[in-house]
Amino acid sequence: MIDSGRIFVNNGLILKDILLVLASSSRYRAELLGRFGLPFEAWSPNVDEIALRGERCAQTARRLARVKAEAALARFPGRWIIGADQVADLDGRPIGKPGDAANARRQLQEMRGRVVVFHTAICLLANGRVHEADVPTEVAFRPLSDAEIDSYTRREPAFDCAGSAKSEGLGIALLESMRGDDPTALVGLPLIALSRMLRAEGAAVP
Repeated sequence: MIDSGRIFVNNGLILKDILLVLASSSRYRAELLGRFGLPFEAWSPNVDEIALRGERCAQTARRLARVKAEAALARFPGRWIIGADQVADLDGRPIGKPGDAANARRQLQEMRGRVVVFHTAICLLANGRVHEADVPTEVAFRPLSDAEIDSYTRREPAFDCAGSAKSEGLGIALLESMRGDDPTALVGLPLIALSRMLRAEGAAVP
């Protein structure tokens, strides 16, 4: 998506004709970023998202958020770049996007009755500076039956969501509880952290 416009500094003066670039193909992240009303372009970086050997889930998310942002900066020099990544952590093991119904059912069977930590990392590259954060969300899944899992995967095929659970949709019914500092982090883009980063660079949010 492409939008045009300007970002304003806090005193109301025009900062410059900078266009934000969201280094992601995720429609969920684009929808979240759109809440700020700032102009941005979404661009999908082609990066290897495989975890490095010995890397923890939080480290993977943080590294990939920065790698995506740096790839976008090489393509759009001078722009403000937002990179993000999310890794679901089940007892130290990453749970990725299922891709299809069979994998979604398998993931949900593994996670039922357990706590999964969703590490959502964000990286803002602006004016030669790097802002980074990891915003974890602890999600407790109900002890779901196979029938509930089958019904869910039929009604909401969230095959492009880590762990198959789309919390902003029917997936909320799969959960016992959630604990975290930012409800938007679980969806894929922690807006509280991002707004803090943008304000640090002089952008008016709101």
